[in-house]
Amino acid sequence: MLRTTAAAAAGFTIVPRRVLGGPGYTPPSEQLTKAIIGVGGMGIGHIPYAGTPTLAVCDVDRNHAREAAEQAGPDCTAYHDFREVLERPDIDIVHVATPPHWHGLIAIAAARAGKDVWCEKPLTRTVGEGEALVQEIRRTGRMLRINTWFRLYGDFFQSGYTARDLVKICDHGLLGWPLKFTLSADTGFDWKVDMWAGLTHLPPEPVPEHFDYDFWLGPAPYKPYHPHRTHGSFRGYWDYDGGGLGDMSQHYVDPVQYILDKDEESPVEIIPDSQQQHYDAVRPWRSVLLRYADGCEILCDNARRDRVPLIEGPAGRLYRNWESDVPGLTRRYVQALPDLREPQITDFVESVRTRRKFGLNEANGHRSCTLVNLAKIALRLGRPLRFDDATQRFIDDDHANRLIHQPMRAPWSLGGPIV
Repeated sequence: MLRTTAAAAAGFTIVPRRVLGGPGYTPPSEQLTKAIIGVGGMGIGHIPYAGTPTLAVCDVDRNHAREAAEQAGPDCTAYHDFREVLERPDIDIVHVATPPHWHGLIAIAAARAGKDVWCEKPLTRTVGEGEALVQEIRRTGRMLRINTWFRLYGDFFQSGYTARDLVKICDHGLLGWPLKFTLSADTGFDWKVDMWAGLTHLPPEPVPEHFDYDFWLGPAPYKPYHPHRTHGSFRGYWDYDGGGLGDMSQHYVDPVQYILDKDEESPVEIIPDSQQQHYDAVRPWRSVLLRYADGCEILCDNARRDRVPLIEGPAGRLYRNWESDVPGLTRRYVQALPDLREPQITDFVESVRTRRKFGLNEANGHRSCTLVNLAKIALRLGRPLRFDDATQRFIDDDHANRLIHQPMRAPWSLGGPIV
């Protein structure tokens, strides 16, 4: 029934010039093509990307789909059902820009359809979805990148450093070991806790005619429609994301995971500090501490404090904007140090063409997304948790482990074909 409804709702279809050949046609061997699934605020902003023309856009909001197709140009087709997009043989890359409760399912379906995947953060909404996605990417041999790049290039938000600067500081032992990172407003990080808090006791409202709310929910539990549950404010609800923690964490903790050289390791303790969370709506929180077996820590801190070090270790502290209590630890000194790690691929087009993994891929990206999901589970349950890095399961906590694999609303499922 979904496919029939989707075909009727597509609205319009334009056959791309490159399918027909003729003037202006570029052979597939010379040009990669892409589709964007989910063209709200994030998806529509990624229509232009060098070397990858957008041939298809898809959204369950017909207004979003129409506006995105108009922006992409006459060679672009608008769709309602993502599965129709995946059937097109002329699409090379699928950009998944839906809310996070759809990321895992659509990325898995895209890989099965032979597409390379560009996925927004967080990579998946649950640890279990991430495990399934990693297996499917490996099985199919597809390339995957997550749309956060701070481990690769650019300033690490407002801290005053790049990830490369901090890697050198850690690899050369300038602060000793183990290290503690504090990601707070004082060190340059905005958790958007109040912005993405959910609302409770939402009164049901009529679903707008242009919006397929049932398809938007997809695998998420059914809840009566209210506009605050959807589009930009969906982040305030556990069913779809995880508030500011879900929105910003992978941006923040993925570079730290890389800096600490923890791409193949998970924390063993997760300690939350928060008011009691609502079963549906994300409420504001104060902090979550992630501790590794060797004593390294990542503190996601929403409290307002003065003069907090970004990194502290046995040999000293490093503050925002190159302030330090370690003599001689200056930008010039650090940038002159040799790199001790292999370079990463920072261009996804290069990754797709060469079939070499992007710098932030399904494996290390799942690890950093697991940091996000462990923190979310600890906040939801409101208690410290112990995690077994070897089994990737919580220790002696059945309730926490049930949140690793969360049920999906029929007919959607991680097992078998994407219906």
